[in-house]
Formats: sequence, C-alpha cells, structure tokens
Amino acid sequence: MESIVSAPRVELLGCAIDAVTLDEAVAAIDRRIQLRQPCQHMSINAAKLVRLQHDQELRDAVETCELVTADGQAVVWAARVLGRPLPERVAGIDLMNALVRRAGEQGYRIYVLGARAELLQRALDTLRGRHPGLQLSGRHGYFAPSEEPEVVEGIAGAKPDVLFVALETPFKELFLARNRDRLQIPFVMGVGGAVDILGGVRRRAPGWMQRLGLEWAYRLAQDPRRLARRYIVGNTWFTWLVARELVRQRVLPSSAARGRDAA
Repeated sequence: MESIVSAPRVELLGCAIDAVTLDEAVAAIDRRIQLRQPCQHMSINAAKLVRLQHDQELRDAVETCELVTADGQAVVWAARVLGRPLPERVAGIDLMNALVRRAGEQGYRIYVLGARAELLQRALDTLRGRHPGLQLSGRHGYFAPSEEPEVVEGIAGAKPDVLFVALETPFKELFLARNRDRLQIPFVMGVGGAVDILGGVRRRAPGWMQRLGLEWAYRLAQDPRRLARRYIVGNTWFTWLVARELVRQRVLPSSAARGRDAA
C-alpha cells in the first residue's frame, strides 16, 4: 500500500516502515482526515516484527496500511545498526495522544473500541477531562465473532473521524483488515495497551527508561505472568534476527566481491 507521507519507507526484517517523526505523522493523518480519504496506521515493535516472520495473515494486514511507524526503541536501534536509520520512535500511545489533541482543536469525532466496559469508561473520562468538549464515544471489546457485524455497524453509525482499536495483537490488526472498507473512517489505528494506561490500571515507564529502550522491562514488572513469554522469548528472537541480518549484509557483499575477483 502506498504511504501517506513523502519520506521513504525503510525495510527492516521484511517489514516496510515509514521514516517519519511524530509531528510528520500527525500532519499527514490530519490531511487525510480533512480530505476524507481513509487510511490505517500500524505500530511496529520488536514482538510484532518477530511474529511477522511466520504469521502471513498479520503480514498481509500490515502491508495494507498507509502509515507504518516504529513503536519500540529497539526497532529504531535495529534500523540504525543495519544501516537503515529511522528519525525517531513514534509510539502508538504518543500518536494517539497527539491525535486526540488535534481532534479537540479541529472538532473531529473519536470512537474507541476495546477493553472492559468499566476500564473503557475510565479511559474516556480521562480524555474528556484533558480535552473538554471532545466528541468521544466507544464500546467495550468483549464480543463474540458472530457479533462482529453488529459491532461494525454501531461504529459506522457513530460516523467517527478517528477510530482507536484497543484489542490485543493480532486481533486488532485483523479486525481492521476485515472491516476497514465497511467502516469507511478517515483514520483508524490499533492502540494496544493505551486504554489500560488512560484507565489507570497500568503506568507508563518513566521517560529515561523509554529513552534507554527499557519500557518493555517496566511493563513486564507490572504484568509478568502475561508478558514474560512475549518479552523474554520475543526479545531473544528479535536480537537473533537482527544479528542474522547484520551477518548477511556483511557476508554477502564479501562473497560477491570474491566471485568477481575469481572471474
């Protein structure tokens, strides 16, 4: 899918990522909303890059997105090590917060899908407290597959300009891949655990931990049972994939040069 930004896309472990800053991403999304041209954003972190190596359905969903950004600091570092630098991390929650501010300024309507009903309500109340007058609605994320058409109809009926989907990976990505054409919303994105933070059940890592790429450790400490495999096993695989790619980059050019010399 063609990107909505002018910056080139960087290929990292088989995934094309837009080399943009947070401000550039917000500006591009704002243009699409004003033009009423539907687009989807995808955040890419280390865990998702690992999953993309074997999950073709998720890979197909990523490739339909008009904006793909590096959510994790590890992704930014890996791109730099491999000689394909990205300007900065564009975390999903930072992009969400920036778009909520823009929505308040422009009068855009927002819809949030996901989480438990009481947690979602607390998150919506937090956003309304920060941005009085914000046009905001939502629905909890607990529904059976048979109820999905009804959920989609309800979202479309609210006529939002922005849809945030707070479901687990890969459910949020696949939900949007199946339904974005029916929804016809100018901007849609998955927001993962952002509702947990806004609802007060999780805390975000301090800024210094984010800058050092340790936000995953902070999350793990808050929910070790659920996240241990994702971060410990996933980060190990990610490191191995980056190392393999780095070796491949160095070995293949040398092998090609030796072949030319022999010829």
